[in-house]
Amino acid sequence: MLAKLSTRRCVVTGAVGLALLGAGLPTATTHRDGPDLSRFYDQKVKWSKCRGMEAPEDLQCGKVTVPLNYARPASGTLQLALARYRATGKPRGSVLLNFGGPGGAGVGELAASGDEFMGLAKGYDVVSFDPRGVGRSSPVSCGDGTDEVLAEDGDDPRALLGQLKRVAAACAEHSGPVLPYIGTVNASRDMDVMRAALGDRKLNYLGFSYGTRLGAVYAAQFPKKVGRLVLDGVDTLTEPLTEQGRVGAEGQQIALEDFIDWCAEDIACPFGQDPRKAREQVVRLVDSLDQDPVPSDWGYDFTGQDLVGAIGQALYSRDLWPLLERALAQLIEDGDTRGIEAFASGGTALPVRARGDGDLADADEVPLDNLPAALMAVNCADDPDRPTADEITRDLGRLRAEYEHASPVFGRYRLTEVLTCYGRPKGTDFIRDEVRDVDTPKMLLVGTRGDPATPYRWTVETAKRLGESAVVLDNKGEGHTGYASSRCVQRKVDNFLLYGTLPPSGSSCGSEADDR
Repeated sequence: MLAKLSTRRCVVTGAVGLALLGAGLPTATTHRDGPDLSRFYDQKVKWSKCRGMEAPEDLQCGKVTVPLNYARPASGTLQLALARYRATGKPRGSVLLNFGGPGGAGVGELAASGDEFMGLAKGYDVVSFDPRGVGRSSPVSCGDGTDEVLAEDGDDPRALLGQLKRVAAACAEHSGPVLPYIGTVNASRDMDVMRAALGDRKLNYLGFSYGTRLGAVYAAQFPKKVGRLVLDGVDTLTEPLTEQGRVGAEGQQIALEDFIDWCAEDIACPFGQDPRKAREQVVRLVDSLDQDPVPSDWGYDFTGQDLVGAIGQALYSRDLWPLLERALAQLIEDGDTRGIEAFASGGTALPVRARGDGDLADADEVPLDNLPAALMAVNCADDPDRPTADEITRDLGRLRAEYEHASPVFGRYRLTEVLTCYGRPKGTDFIRDEVRDVDTPKMLLVGTRGDPATPYRWTVETAKRLGESAVVLDNKGEGHTGYASSRCVQRKVDNFLLYGTLPPSGSSCGSEADDR
């Protein structure tokens, strides 16, 4: 689901997403209930200087080994990349961070935004990781597989169905053996291996956006291993991808209009000073680039749908708006795609080189499309619904109308993401059916009223679903998630993680202006 929110780094995208193969997900069990996993649980992380990437001097990197397939641990392994800042005070263990996505690379994000979490370092080693299929942890890719689907503008469902099958084949070709075993059920099991490898008896965790789904699944799979869990920007556990996609398009359209209103007040706004005309210009720019893409520095054609994806990521934090304004001006005035491409790739992805071993990828081996390819794979693996050919043929026109009504800019992009599940193996039903009424210590759920990606009602619905363990903090602010944008939220989250002090359920934080 929708991604995290660094004030300095491009956030990871979307509440819904392109989705892909979710085959082979095992039933959730602890390591004692199935095959022998002791060799994975007995390992310890060996920390060293981060290599192959730009990182602060005090950031350390490590790795853990996990089974490719938890049902058959002897069939192969994966190396997962970790990074940490050591505790500045007396350490009481680790707090694990997930920045969202799906597809967000936690190692690069922690390197870029570590200062935001130094309050937690008073008592914890602050740790993040690249989940399986993401970043330096066996990154998945679809090559150019999604391009033709995003470029499709016709009304022939049969042609679309053929293109969707070709996308699936391209993703399988470029991703390697990890693809059938990607998804939140396995990523949650990976986190429990990390917990043990870090030497922690219980998991202390802070998850943003999609990371809230991951945290909730962990709580359902490993309730006795839950320490202090915070879920910020709470994802839905029940709504199908079609509804998530429509909600995502609608939320991002509202955020885009807010950005345009802000931009139009600046004489340097590339769309001028009339907000209504500026909105029309954005639509025309997307259409123009779809019809006549411009060359990019990476050697591919930059399309209108590439632009939509980039804008969508930039809208999750107001702190990114000045950068987005400049990037759009570069694109419109000079045809320079470099600024906007930084958003399109999440600011971290680089061209891919072929790999033959199972070790960690270097930073320059991460595919340019890893973020959307992983988003695809995880979201589809997590959702049991699959549209049939007959349903797509029957409903395509209606769905297009609904999505375009939700957003003339993001609607087509979001619908394509949803349809990409067609023909893939059925995803797990564990999340929808089993993640409920968890028997864990109290956990803190933060919902932001003006969140364009994860609407506040999802916080309320998920809290009710999780049961008596869930405590809700109502953040009456704007933007995706609350920790990085609200001092009040950050203070309450830190107090809970560090000292176990929970606010009363239903308590609130005001706008950032009220917090000062």
